[in-house]
Amino acid sequence: MISTSKYWQIAAIVLAGLCAVAANAQETPDPTEVAAQSAATADGRGPVTNLPLPRYVSLKGGEANVRRGPSLSHRIDWIFTRPGMPLQVVAEYGNWRRVIDREGQGGWVHYIMLSGNRTVIVDDDMLQLHSRAADDTPITAVLESGVIAELGSCVIDWCRLSAGGYKGWAPKTALWGVDTDEIKE
Repeated sequence: MISTSKYWQIAAIVLAGLCAVAANAQETPDPTEVAAQSAATADGRGPVTNLPLPRYVSLKGGEANVRRGPSLSHRIDWIFTRPGMPLQVVAEYGNWRRVIDREGQGGWVHYIMLSGNRTVIVDDDMLQLHSRAADDTPITAVLESGVIAELGSCVIDWCRLSAGGYKGWAPKTALWGVDTDEIKE
């Protein structure tokens, strides 16, 4: 048999738990509200930042929690752990950005974990960097598949990269983190 004082202690704990659940439920945005507010505007811009959607960014720190929804109360599905990793922002909701990686995996990340510094991932193994944007120019370095490189300027088919102290031009088709039609000065 439970004493009266013990009963009220248990009741207070249960009530506190229910209040916490109710508070979390209020913090969790409605999925239909998120879908409506995160969709790009008619001109392809984000409703929060007014920046283009989709767009590429990079991971600012060494770790970023990837959540199922745009709030701290949503479950963490995994953690991005590669500093500078390029990501594509596909939706916005408040301080949260829905991102995907080169394999199409993603979720919601707080905007503070993202940087506007552009990076790319090398898709081709033993990618040759050239001194100029042409195949017949001297090779300045060779990069392995999976290397993260800083993105410089881009012309029609080529982008200037910097990785490990080496610089050079690489074909866009060998990179993830830049659009095929993107020109960058």
